[in-house]
Amino acid sequence: MTLSPATPGLRFERAAASRPIDFVTPAGYAAWLAAQPEFCRNWLASQDFAGKGGRFALLPDESGHWQRVLAVLDGDHPYAVAHLPKLLPAGDYHRGAGDAIGADALALGWGLGAYRFERYLERREPARLHAEGHAAQSMALLAASTLVRDMVNTPAEHMGPEQLEQLVHAAASEFGARSEAVVGEALLERGFPTIHAVGRAAHRAPRLLRLDWGDEAHPRVVLCGKGVCFDTGGLDLKPADGMRNMKKDMGGAAHALALARLVMQSRLPIRLTLLIAAVENSVAGNAFRPGDVITTRQGMTVEIDNTDAEGRLVLCDALALAGELRPALIMDFATLTGAARIALGPDLPVLYSNRDDLAQAYLAAGEAQHDPLWRLPLWQPYLTYLKSNVADLANAGSKMAGSVTAALFLQRFVPADIAWTHVDVYSWNDGDRPGKPAGGEAQGLRAAFTLLRQTYDNRHSASA
Repeated sequence: MTLSPATPGLRFERAAASRPIDFVTPAGYAAWLAAQPEFCRNWLASQDFAGKGGRFALLPDESGHWQRVLAVLDGDHPYAVAHLPKLLPAGDYHRGAGDAIGADALALGWGLGAYRFERYLERREPARLHAEGHAAQSMALLAASTLVRDMVNTPAEHMGPEQLEQLVHAAASEFGARSEAVVGEALLERGFPTIHAVGRAAHRAPRLLRLDWGDEAHPRVVLCGKGVCFDTGGLDLKPADGMRNMKKDMGGAAHALALARLVMQSRLPIRLTLLIAAVENSVAGNAFRPGDVITTRQGMTVEIDNTDAEGRLVLCDALALAGELRPALIMDFATLTGAARIALGPDLPVLYSNRDDLAQAYLAAGEAQHDPLWRLPLWQPYLTYLKSNVADLANAGSKMAGSVTAALFLQRFVPADIAWTHVDVYSWNDGDRPGKPAGGEAQGLRAAFTLLRQTYDNRHSASA
């Protein structure tokens, strides 16, 4: 597939014509202003520039030609600079005076703000920043976020199950991992009946994708991703408005793959397994039906209450395999429910976990990375909403607590003695904001990687 530059808007050698940007805080603006020549102070005064956070000004030399930029930041986080790449005149820039933001946050925020999905558009060059003094980790995080955005933004025509498979195989080849795909009827032979049932009506065969990497002596971590490349809703067909953006229903797979790449690129001391259930939920004569009963990999029977609750079905087989591997931790990612968006809106992924200490560490990592999540409870009494009279479990039921019941469904396929997290992620920005362009988005990705570093890699402090 055609990918955006991994580090959009950044260059690693300073251009000869590069202009400096002075980064200051509102509190430091007065001291900065006092150190400027009179013509510069007069210029800013003529524009009523008061040094408020989030504003910037182009500064002239004595001849009246602009030569540098003043940026007053409203914080030291990446999004404090994310507006600049698309608002500044095209050209090259570098850090000038001021220490309002660190090198890593500056490079990451600039790259997030410069991103534009251009596979089907004429490429435009954003304002470019000379990234200096940053850690390689910030560039890896930016590249991972860009990958998620590209994958989610790509239409289903060019991002189907086979393209997901190609990306998994490419990651395995790049990092010396092993990968395999269980495709089509082989899913039934290998014990993945729910993945097969959801994807069998599509013209592109469903598949389970697996990647394994790392030293067997290290703790195993399994990452699972929902890879529904397009979701019509199946026979319980979505309305047009609900189907419009369903190319993003593989956002969980994009997050899981990007996180796996971060783990391998950083050589974290874990034994990694990545599992992606890649399907298209389509309508045809052989589509699975409301009222059908499917025996899952785990042996539990599930009555289909709603064919549009398909994500939990493809994930349950992947989670069952994950549990068989007896890992130290299972992490899954899925664009699972509209109920999560009703509860928390588009910006906050919902976090569930069967371990309180793990959940708290995850939330803290999100806060530290300005990549927040919000925890909701695995409220066991709501399992009654998934009661079936003909099977062990229904895949849906009451309209109440839809995100919670979806998480409870998944929990039934995770062994109770294995630590588990589930993130119900939107993977999308509904509108343009600095650093968060409309379209595909990586949410909770930096938090997840920070959690893994802090948990398993003693090369890094708890604040890394």
